[in-house]
Amino acid sequence: MDPASLQKQRRISIFRNWISLGGLIVAGGSMFAFLLLFILDALAPVSNPYVGILAYLIAPGFLVTGLSMIAAGLFIERGQLKKQSPGSSIPLLIVDLSRRRDRRNLILLSSAALIFMVMTAVGSYRSYHFTESVEFCGQACHTVMRPEFTTYLHSPHARVACSQCHIGPGAAWYVKAKISGLHQVYAVMRHTYEMPISTPIKNLRPAQETCEQCHWPKKFVGNIDRTYRHYLSDTNNTPFEVRLLLKVGGGDPTHGPVGGIHWHMNVGNKVEYIASDEQRQVIPWVRITDSQGVVTEYKTAKFKSDPKDVVRTMDCMDCHNRPAHSYQTPNDAIELAMSLGQIDATIPNIKKESVKVLTKKYDGEKEALQNIATVLVEKYPNDARIRSAVDAVQKIYCNNFFPDMKANWKVYPNDIGHKNWPGCFRCHDGDHTTADGKKNIKANDCNACHIILAQGSGDELEQLDSKGHEFKHPGGDYADMKCNDCHTGGD
Repeated sequence: MDPASLQKQRRISIFRNWISLGGLIVAGGSMFAFLLLFILDALAPVSNPYVGILAYLIAPGFLVTGLSMIAAGLFIERGQLKKQSPGSSIPLLIVDLSRRRDRRNLILLSSAALIFMVMTAVGSYRSYHFTESVEFCGQACHTVMRPEFTTYLHSPHARVACSQCHIGPGAAWYVKAKISGLHQVYAVMRHTYEMPISTPIKNLRPAQETCEQCHWPKKFVGNIDRTYRHYLSDTNNTPFEVRLLLKVGGGDPTHGPVGGIHWHMNVGNKVEYIASDEQRQVIPWVRITDSQGVVTEYKTAKFKSDPKDVVRTMDCMDCHNRPAHSYQTPNDAIELAMSLGQIDATIPNIKKESVKVLTKKYDGEKEALQNIATVLVEKYPNDARIRSAVDAVQKIYCNNFFPDMKANWKVYPNDIGHKNWPGCFRCHDGDHTTADGKKNIKANDCNACHIILAQGSGDELEQLDSKGHEFKHPGGDYADMKCNDCHTGGD
């Protein structure tokens, strides 16, 4: 064979092998799939998480695989040709622009490369934003993330993207989140994830870098008027309301008086603490550094220092720990439904019976919904009003109970307030003292953080007192007890 024929054969052979041809098919198919899915995603009126996963994660993965196969085939074929013709060199690909065929091939190759680079850029951009989307975070893994996604949709932050709180701005935290996400994907594939998902999140970005991007920490809030509507668990579902003036206040002296609940803001005062449990519900030691630099330590009598203790600086998340994933307690959810007229409050014992059927243990959602309907209808067989009550109770269950993930209000403490969880009383329990015996704010000092303007029902709510009423608990005096000693959310 003459040298020209051998050179032509080698040039053709090195680009024509089964591995490279297979890679070309895979790459071409994945590119076609990406273009099709991209068009479908762009034209769809509602974003679909599965289309996004296929278009921006799986299709690019196959494309990279196909290109890798092409490169591997060329490398292997080149090595085999060298073995067949020892001592001879594999000729380089020569492009001669004086030849029409070479010019045409170069134009086609350059056009294809340009289109590929443009589509890669667009795909990469869309992939970046898709992996930060609410659909990707909440719907890609139905069983695992369904509790968080459902509660998120009913939270005050339902219009805020997950990534804005869980990642925040900047490339560094984006990379950290995606690396952490790989571990979570592996856990989902292996079914080794925790049930329920544990909180608080240990590697959550500081609130100063997330929450405070929207919420101005130096803002003076002042006092806020709130009315809390309750119903007693008696035959008549007796209404009981408490109208409070919440002393939210502020922590920056340049924008208003320093004091109130937001005195704790890390603006003028620094609050540090040690928690002795994973969920930060037991806090035996607190250190306060005021705006003048004066340091004061409070601790309980049983506290003993340990080198393993972790001192945490208090931020927004220590009180607002469920800003977007709050599970309503059965008691609060039923009372809200009653106040909104979704459950008729004139049905005898309806609050007690609704809470009772909600707090029963079920193996799954289907069983729970059937049991809720059966029990309530049998309890009130001739009352047409019970149908709307059944719908409301079933909806409450679907939005707050997730037996597949063992998730409900019991496993996720909400530290705003102090009714169903210790909350404020984790520190303000009257048991924390300084070395010289000075005590912190007591748990039963109701007017320290709010003023009871009125309480009761009917005409009692018209008896406003700007100085504050003494709290009168329905059914007796419980002044020496904390609210959460009795109120567990299911009573």
